[in-house]
Amino acid sequence: MATKTQKKSLLILLLIIAAGFLLLTIFVSIDPIPKVDREFSEEIQEHSNPTVDAIMHCISWVGYMPNSAIIVGAVALLFFVFKYRREALFVLLTALSGIVSTGVKMAVNRPRPLPSMVRILEKTHQQSFPSGHVIFYTVFFGFIALVTVRLKKLKRPLRISIGSISLFMVFIVPLSRVYLGAHWFTDVIAGFFLGVICLYLLGYFYLKPGLQSF
Repeated sequence: MATKTQKKSLLILLLIIAAGFLLLTIFVSIDPIPKVDREFSEEIQEHSNPTVDAIMHCISWVGYMPNSAIIVGAVALLFFVFKYRREALFVLLTALSGIVSTGVKMAVNRPRPLPSMVRILEKTHQQSFPSGHVIFYTVFFGFIALVTVRLKKLKRPLRISIGSISLFMVFIVPLSRVYLGAHWFTDVIAGFFLGVICLYLLGYFYLKPGLQSF
């Protein structure tokens, strides 16, 4: 059980993240292609080679439809089969991050990086800001990491393995999206910020004592 001090610190951190997302939104609305984005993409793509290309494609593969829907459904079904109905429900709810992503993308309407600016390895169609992949990975894999901490019945090696892989996916996908030329640096940072906010809300209701009887 978190103490009042811990809850207060977490709330302050969440407000800082929300403010950061808002500032980034204003920033890219004023300057859609800032210098920091171009320089970051150049730096990341300087280290390209066929092996890294393949790895980055694999990392991003999970976030595309219908792959993401199949994975969310499969994980939810797995939890349900093993009598973790509550976890199964909340895993399904992680898919709502796609609605959040689409709504913000439409509101900001920032264009994707162009071939004249960066090396494009994956062509995409929706608007650029924020990164939907990063939002989804932060919410879905972040929630899986949270579950592995909470479910003490799972064997420790399994919990550590699943948790580590989940966190790896959360922190590697921003690099993948920039490397593939699908997003700018500010897109993925904003995606992470918004994903953390969504994950906090999901985790809040998942851990809320009065709702844990489901």
